[in-house]
Amino acid sequence: MSVLDRFRLDGKRLFITGGSRGLGREMALAIADVGADCILVGRDEESLNRTADDIRALGREAVTMIGDMGTPADCERVCNEAIANHGPIDILINNVGGRRKDIATVDMPLETWQELLDLNLTSVFICTKLIGKSMLDRGQGGRIINISSINSMVATKGIGGRSYETSKAAINQFTKACAVDWAEHGITVNAICPGGFMTEPNIRWSKENPELIKRFRSQIPMGDHGQPEDLGPLAVYLASDAARYVTGATMVIDGGYTLV
Repeated sequence: MSVLDRFRLDGKRLFITGGSRGLGREMALAIADVGADCILVGRDEESLNRTADDIRALGREAVTMIGDMGTPADCERVCNEAIANHGPIDILINNVGGRRKDIATVDMPLETWQELLDLNLTSVFICTKLIGKSMLDRGQGGRIINISSINSMVATKGIGGRSYETSKAAINQFTKACAVDWAEHGITVNAICPGGFMTEPNIRWSKENPELIKRFRSQIPMGDHGQPEDLGPLAVYLASDAARYVTGATMVIDGGYTLV
């Protein structure tokens, strides 16, 4: 067997939140490219269908599910429907999330704080609880990948919305705890911490606060932001048998930003 064969995901099925755009889209396409079918979850039907069509062009099946994963009841609904109608699920990527609000801590309403924690953290808990249980019940292992952020380790200066840093740091510890709980069942749980990637939200931030983005970029040792497609190979690795012995890890992909 070639070492590259260990990266194949033929016969596997991926469930990914926020799977129609940005980092989610690129991870879904990469995982489909090495053989997996995909269940894509998002709020926008048009972008979901566009990504699904691109996955089908690779010869893989793609199912789209519309849901707001930042609303706990809707998140539970989508997970339960996916398990019942589109399972079994071998790979879970908890990708949905974002800062969304540039609000100072002293000005942030409690409702906004809770709304953003539900988006970034509670959705990870619900999907891991429900889809992870389906993996446990099936007894054939599985892969869970949580998309965290370098802001789980360092705070970006000059911007509000600190619920983002808080929730992403919690994801890292939740990843480790679940990894310990489920290692004996062949389920690996790992986190990816992206740095500055030019996704749609960051393109918006660059227009609204160009000096912030310029300063951030100047502090990246590799000299530029990442592109969404840079994340695909790392997701493939963690989803595959090549990472069989990796669990509880927090992998940084940031062009060296957190080194300085």
